Amino acid sequence: MSEGAEGQRDPGLQPERTRLAWRRTTLSGTVAAVLAVKTALHDGPSPAGLVACALCCTFWLTFVYAAHRRIHSLATRHTPTDLTPRHAAAAALCTVALAVCGAALVL
Repeated sequence: MSEGAEGQRDPGLQPERTRLAWRRTTLSGTVAAVLAVKTALHDGPSPAGLVACALCCTFWLTFVYAAHRRIHSLATRHTPTDLTPRHAAAAALCTVALAVCGAALVL
């Protein structure tokens, strides 16, 4: 392999991998939210179960919004913009919150 070939890379591959990762994470979050809601309402609706469902849905919708904005940004620009700290923090917070809600409902 020549030295010139090592330094070359296709700039289209990284945004595509990032888009796919956002889609996989969105799908995983959707499954976690659905299972959390199903678990919360398994024994019938209760005030605590309804609050847990509302929280899970809110976190899920916030994450889907952040993921959609990022996927759209990656798909529409030749050189995607950087992920803002605000959106990164929102996505991370929602992911952790969904995991905590799921864990709390399982226990």
